[in-house]
Amino acid sequence: MAETPLQAQTAQNSFDIPRSLNVVEDMLQEAKRLGASSAEAGVNIEAGLSVNVRLGEIDTLEHNRDKGLGITVYFGQRKGSASTSDFSPRAIRETVKAACDIARYTEEDEAAGLADAELMASEIPDLDLYHPWGITAEEAIELARACEASGREVDERISNSEGAAVSSHDGLRVYGNSHGFLGHYLSSRHSLSCTLIGQSGEGMQRDHWYTLSRYPSELESPETVGKKAAERTLARLGARRLDTCQVPVIFEAEVARGLLAHLLRAINGGNLYRKASFLLDHLGKQIFPDWIRIDERPHLKGGLGSAPFDNEGVATRERDIVTEGVLRGYVLDSYAARRLHMQTTGNAGGVHNLFIKHNDVDFGELCRQMGQGLVVTEVMGQGVNIVTGDYSRGASGFWVENGEIQYPVEEITLASTLQEMFKGIEAIANDEDTRGNIRTGSWLIRQMTVAGEG
Repeated sequence: MAETPLQAQTAQNSFDIPRSLNVVEDMLQEAKRLGASSAEAGVNIEAGLSVNVRLGEIDTLEHNRDKGLGITVYFGQRKGSASTSDFSPRAIRETVKAACDIARYTEEDEAAGLADAELMASEIPDLDLYHPWGITAEEAIELARACEASGREVDERISNSEGAAVSSHDGLRVYGNSHGFLGHYLSSRHSLSCTLIGQSGEGMQRDHWYTLSRYPSELESPETVGKKAAERTLARLGARRLDTCQVPVIFEAEVARGLLAHLLRAINGGNLYRKASFLLDHLGKQIFPDWIRIDERPHLKGGLGSAPFDNEGVATRERDIVTEGVLRGYVLDSYAARRLHMQTTGNAGGVHNLFIKHNDVDFGELCRQMGQGLVVTEVMGQGVNIVTGDYSRGASGFWVENGEIQYPVEEITLASTLQEMFKGIEAIANDEDTRGNIRTGSWLIRQMTVAGEG
């Protein structure tokens, strides 16, 4: 499933990078001509293929090529923005004029403006983000069929399917501003997934598996994805309910990623300056056990969250967000930073490859360390309050006794607070899930309330 050099060069040429750079420069010049004191503009182009197959038949087949450009202008502290998908000279002029017209009627905002000039990325490192696949629709269909078929063949209890999907997308990002910054980078992202349904007696269950990478050659095989989806589905058959109890809980790596996402929301500048976070004024305070480190690595080669600069042209850099369990940094763009009387952290648009330190134990050892308790493999519902930290979500997973998984469970509710959950981490396994911008292993949390039947 590897791309060839010819395919890579052909795909790169299809984006017409010089034209996109010129469009951004033209917009900035037009904004200056119309009297804007500063401006920033960007172009985003994405091209890709998505195929969904269900029960061997093509469900959907989509080719897409989306493009858009946008500009934000400032007249002092007054701001206006406009966007279009039309790259013609006339449309560019009209879009810039629309942004200027808006800015002239907006209220002044002392925090508005470009990120500081000295923070702009002075170099654009090659982060190895662009690996086009060059897969045809016919090839994608066959891969999806093979994936689904391998899963359905695992066991006769796999009674149905929600389908298999293949996706391949390439993109170009261009950003420039009136500080003189103009940068661009190409990226690619490819995936293969499968969701199956199993039945035993009256009970039915569903589960999935997927593989995701910037490199086609690093995707798991269709057969592997299908079989994992089947095995996960079969393992959930015969699920029981639990009596209400307070027990240790393991969040499987894929689910634990969501707990870190809650942390990021709580330390996001927008929530902080609005005073809508349970971690308000927690900088320098202990929020995790003292062995926990959480850091950001934006220049990781091929990383799914890697970027040479953020959405404001600010150079990305490695940094610790948590060290020795203490909160060391927020997630800020320039606007939120000014509202908080701080400096941007280079996170306009989000974080870039977040890692949490793990212990030298595998998932099996984590279960043995827990002894008795719950393994969570899926959560549902929206019961997370970032203002208070309250956590209440529906869940399913597996019951563990004597350090071994005994049977699947369902229709339970987890309850605690994020404050208690973060401080109650006893271990993190080395089964790191690399399929995303947030990388973590499975978490063992000391105790949570599990609400069940009684």
